Amino acid sequence: MGHHQRGIGPAYGALDLGTNNCRLLVARPSRRGFVVIDSFSRIIRLGEGLSRSGRLSGMAMDRTINALKICRNKMQRRCVRRSRLISTEACRIAENSDEFIARVREETGLELEIVSQETEAKLAVSGCASLLDPACDGALIFDIGGGSSELIWLDLSKRSRNWRASIHDRLDAQNCISAWTSLPIGVVTLAEKYGGHHVTPEIYEAMVLYVCEQLEPFENANGLREKMAEGTSHLLGTSGTVTTIAGIKLELPAYDRKRVDGCWLTSDDVREVSGSLVAMSYEQRVAQPCVGADRADLVLAGCAILEALMRLWPCERLRVADRGLREGLLATMMAEDGYSGEGRRRRSQAASKTF
Repeated sequence: MGHHQRGIGPAYGALDLGTNNCRLLVARPSRRGFVVIDSFSRIIRLGEGLSRSGRLSGMAMDRTINALKICRNKMQRRCVRRSRLISTEACRIAENSDEFIARVREETGLELEIVSQETEAKLAVSGCASLLDPACDGALIFDIGGGSSELIWLDLSKRSRNWRASIHDRLDAQNCISAWTSLPIGVVTLAEKYGGHHVTPEIYEAMVLYVCEQLEPFENANGLREKMAEGTSHLLGTSGTVTTIAGIKLELPAYDRKRVDGCWLTSDDVREVSGSLVAMSYEQRVAQPCVGADRADLVLAGCAILEALMRLWPCERLRVADRGLREGLLATMMAEDGYSGEGRRRRSQAASKTF
C-alpha cells in the first residue's frame, strides 16, 4: 500500500466502526495494491458505559453519527463507487444496536453491517499480511480493540511460495489461519472494570493477571507457546495500543504513521514504555504527545492486555501495524472486482461489473 502511487481504478470506501474509534479509508487500486486518497479517524467512544448498561447511550450514538456524516461527505466528494461499512463488538452486543443502525441509515444514508468475530479476524489478517516476516514460519496477530481483542495464529508454511503481498496474497494469508479467538476484553471494557485515570502498579498487575486468565483456554487448546519455542515466529500487533507504544519508544513529538507502521519492537522495548506509563500520573499521560486526552484513560488497559499476551507467548520481536480491518475490506472488495494488485485487471466475472 503506497500513498504516492497513482490509482488505476474507481474509488472504494472502507469504514471500521469500533467500540472506541470510527475510521475511514478511501482508496483506488494501484500497481502495488492500492493507494489511499482520503482518510478519517475519530475517537467516538460508541461503547462508553455499554459493559454496565448493555445499551448504547444516546450521547454515544450522537457523537458517532456526527463522525459518520463526515465519512459520508468524504466518500461523496471522492465519488466512491463501492464501499463496505462494518461495525464490531459494541454493535454485536448492544441490546439497542438495531435502533442505532436504523438511526444511522435515516440520518446519514449509510448502511452499517455488523460483522462476526470470525470475519473481523480474517479482515485483520488480510489488512496487515504485507507486514509478515517472510523468514518466519509462524506469527501471532493480535488486534486489541475497544470492546474485544482478536488473536490469530498463522502457520506461514501454508502460504504460496512467491509471496509478494499483492491484493491476492493478502487474501491468501487467510488460508494460513490455524487458530483464532475473540475475547470480550478491550481497552474500554478493561478500563471500565478497573479504572483508567489513576492506575497504581498493583491495579495494573491485577489487570494483567485477569487478562492472562482469559487467554489461557486459547493456549491450552492450541499449544502456541510450544510452537513458538520450536520454530521462528513473531508477534504482529494492529491496534492503538501498539502504535501508541511505538510512538513513545521512537520519541516522536507528534504521532507519525510513516515512522510507526511496520516498525519492530523488542519485548524489552514494550515493557520499558509500559513501565514508564504506569509510573506517570493521568495528567502526565495526557501531556504525552502520542497518548493525549483521548487515550490517557485507556492506554494502560491496552498495555496490560499486551503484557498478558507477552507473558503467555514470550517472543522477542513484535511488528507494529497501523493498518487492519479497513485495509482488509479494501483488499477484499478489489479482489472481488478483479484487481490483482499487479497492475492488471483480471479477466474474470468482474470485467463487466458496475460499481
